[in-house]
Amino acid sequence: MIVGDLSHLHICEQGGSAQLAGVHSTTVTTLPDGTFDLEQLESKIRHGYPDAHYPRSRLVCVENTHNIQGGRVLPLSFLRELRLMADRYGLAVHMDGARVMNAAVAQGVPPSVILQHCHTVSVCLSKGLGAPVGTILAGPKDFIQRAVRARKALGGGMRKSGILAAAGTLALTKMVGRLEEDHRNAKAFAQALLECDPPLYQVDTAAVETNIVRFSLHDPLLTPAEFCRRMTEVEEGEVRALGRGVRVLMFPNIGGFIRAVWHLDVTEEDTQLAIQKLHFVAQQHVEERHRAQCSPYNLSG
Repeated sequence: MIVGDLSHLHICEQGGSAQLAGVHSTTVTTLPDGTFDLEQLESKIRHGYPDAHYPRSRLVCVENTHNIQGGRVLPLSFLRELRLMADRYGLAVHMDGARVMNAAVAQGVPPSVILQHCHTVSVCLSKGLGAPVGTILAGPKDFIQRAVRARKALGGGMRKSGILAAAGTLALTKMVGRLEEDHRNAKAFAQALLECDPPLYQVDTAAVETNIVRFSLHDPLLTPAEFCRRMTEVEEGEVRALGRGVRVLMFPNIGGFIRAVWHLDVTEEDTQLAIQKLHFVAQQHVEERHRAQCSPYNLSG
C-alpha cells in the first residue's frame, strides 16, 4: 500500500493496516496542495512479483480534501493521471474521502466526477455534513461483501442501526448544499487573520479552499498550544472590550500550525465573534510584550 506521508491513514491510525490486515505500507511525499509527485509514486511501486524479495504493490491511497494540508482539494487532473498510472500497474485506488463532499462543492461538480477515478471511497457523515455519527464505505459489490464480513470479524457489527442510517441519509440528501456556507465562513476568517492589526497571524488565503483554515503565529514566544488555550478562556477585560465572553476551540497542528474547522454548528455570527476574539488576543499579547520590555527587571537590553 502506498500512501502520502502526511495522510491521516499514515499518521493517525496506529498503523492499523499492518496490525489488522498484515499490509506493509510505504510513503510518498505529500505536496502542499495534498497531491504527490506521480514520478515518485511510480518509483515506489513494487511490480517485480513473483520475485520473492519484494512485497506486491496493490493499492494507492489519496485523501480528499487533505486535512493536514488545510482542507486542500485534489485537482481532477491529478486524480485522472493517478488512475491511469494505477491501471497501468494493476493497482487499486482508495480515497479517504472523509470530506469529499466539501471537495465536490468547492469544485462545483457532483461527487461522481471525483470518485470515477477511484475504486473505493470512505465518506464521513459526521463532519461538515452534520450527522451525529457515521462513515460509509463505497465500492464494487463484491468488495463491500468482503468488507461486511471483515467488519463482523472485527466486532463492528451493530443492532438497531437504522436510526443512525436515517441521520446519515438526511446528511447526504439535505446537507451537502450548505457546505458552501462553511467555505465562505472559513475564507472570511482567513482574510481576517491576514488583516489583523497588530499583525500576529500568518496565513495563505489562496490555500483556503474549503472549510479548514491552517495558520501560524509570527511571534515565536506565543506557542500554538498557548494561543489555543487563550482562545478558549475569557480573559480579563474581554467582556468590556467585546461586549461578551467568547470561547473558540482550535487545534495545534503538525508543523507549528493551528487548525480551525467550520461545520454545521458554526454560523456566520459565530465566525464574526471568533474574529473579534482573534483581534482581542492579538492586542492583549502585544500589550503584554510591551509591558515586559518596559519592566525595570528586564535585563535583555
